[in-house]
Amino acid sequence: MVEQKFLLKTPIFYFLGMVFFLSCQKESFVNSGQIVLGFSTDTLRFDTVFTEVGSITRSFKVYNHGDEHISIDRVAIRDGSKSFFRINADGIAAPVIEDLKILAGDSIYVFVEVTIDPDMPLSVSPFIIEDAIRIRAGDSEYSVILEAWGQNAHYIPDRYSNSRLTYYSCAMGQWEWNDEKPYVIYGSLVIDSCHLIMPPGTRIYVHGGIAINELGVYNDGLLILLENATLTTNGTPEAPVTFLSDRLEEAFEDVSGQWSGIILGKNSKDNELNHTVIRHSRVGISVDSAASVFMKACELGYIAGHGISARHANIYAENTLIYQTGLNGIQLGYGGNYNFNYCTVANYDNQETALFASNFTCSDPLCLDQVYLNTLNAHFTNCIFVGNSQDELTLVDATEGADPGTFNYHFRNCIVEVDDLLAPDRFPNFFDNCIDCINTQFGDTLFIDQDTYDFHLDTMSIAIDKAVPLLLPVSDKDGLPRETDFPDIGCYEFQK
Repeated sequence: MVEQKFLLKTPIFYFLGMVFFLSCQKESFVNSGQIVLGFSTDTLRFDTVFTEVGSITRSFKVYNHGDEHISIDRVAIRDGSKSFFRINADGIAAPVIEDLKILAGDSIYVFVEVTIDPDMPLSVSPFIIEDAIRIRAGDSEYSVILEAWGQNAHYIPDRYSNSRLTYYSCAMGQWEWNDEKPYVIYGSLVIDSCHLIMPPGTRIYVHGGIAINELGVYNDGLLILLENATLTTNGTPEAPVTFLSDRLEEAFEDVSGQWSGIILGKNSKDNELNHTVIRHSRVGISVDSAASVFMKACELGYIAGHGISARHANIYAENTLIYQTGLNGIQLGYGGNYNFNYCTVANYDNQETALFASNFTCSDPLCLDQVYLNTLNAHFTNCIFVGNSQDELTLVDATEGADPGTFNYHFRNCIVEVDDLLAPDRFPNFFDNCIDCINTQFGDTLFIDQDTYDFHLDTMSIAIDKAVPLLLPVSDKDGLPRETDFPDIGCYEFQK
């Protein structure tokens, strides 16, 4: 009996001993080299547009499809404590979560919460809120993009159109953006057979970034008017129409190149911009072949490229301010017809000139092949062209004077900066075509404070009382009256 009892208990003790032995063995987790993870999504979107303070929680899964246990070194929100988003991974809530384990063939949830107060100013609660969760496992790094919409606005065409080119037509009718809520352009818009009208005070915010689609890689945030489309902005001094980046945090306030810009395509006619502000783009406004635009009291600043870029186009501009551009303030290529009155181009932030004008284009970038001519007719009256170089005008006549009828320019009562331009092999007779102009010298006083981009005239400005009287305009960029007999040069009239 004793032996029988011993034989019965032996398997039980053996089994318990094996369980104890196995429980003492540490499971092995891979935490080095390339670690392959899978994700239920690469972009987590919070679809709700907040109209009041609120929070939303969404989640995604991280998969370990391999046959080995793995250890994730770090899961963190890119913007850290400044982010609108908070994370909870596998039950741990923190901006940075470390040493997460996923068994072979298993997965974990990552919960993400966003809390937004849409009543806060845009600098605090933007229209489009973006962040990312960064995951590092061994030598492998992954990101999941986070997107939320914080402000109640019109998202054109919708909130899912980044990297998309969207075509609009209204069958030769009108499309008026007349809601009090702002408009957010998300992606790039192509307008055709449509008159797009923006009443006083219309606010347009453009979401930029890099677009990648069937057209290639380019800067997102683009408004294109085709041949049968027309743009009219009816801003006033008190209620201008504004085109700005949707990133209005303080850190982005003076950052250029955040979105692409406005393009008036070939043959787009009768475009009119009144009291319109364009900032933060790669180009302020581009006017293509045979297109036309009237610009009154506009402001183009914080531009990565040209403020105004035109090619064989037709432009009339008055009381317009162009400043802080990465390239020319005004670039007029391949001829065209241009008339600028009472404009200020302050070109202190680059090595290009305030104005570039030519009468040609080339079939190749180096102009080694075919050169095409087109007549230039450019007139500038009561304008300021200044910057930090000894020459702020570039004039290029492809005929080198052999056909003067194709290169017609005329300045009157303008303030300019020229030196090398007057060389014998360039335009030594420039001032024959710059009547009653002032060639400014170092130390001349012009503006209140160019460093803070206040281009109103200083009390000692050399521009005061030096303009030639014109019938129009009778007011300046601010809507203040100009003197009848002795007006001032530039877009601002000094108020005595």
